[in-house]
Amino acid sequence: MNEYKRYKRSAIAEMAEWTPKFNMVAVSIGEADYENGSPKQGDMIARNPENHSDRWLVAADYFAANFESLE
Repeated sequence: MNEYKRYKRSAIAEMAEWTPKFNMVAVSIGEADYENGSPKQGDMIARNPENHSDRWLVAADYFAANFESLE
């Protein structure tokens, strides 16, 4: 049984490019991303537009495949 369903995003994501100087305090990094060397060049830090203290890392490959700039 496949419990996963496909969903399309309907909102705009707020993200900042990760740099070595980025304050990573309270940024969630998934175990798989951490094991793959994140945070690293090309990774992005996303934040919840409704709660800016809710932040997480988006791996560079996933970002490149799923997001494009509005600007």
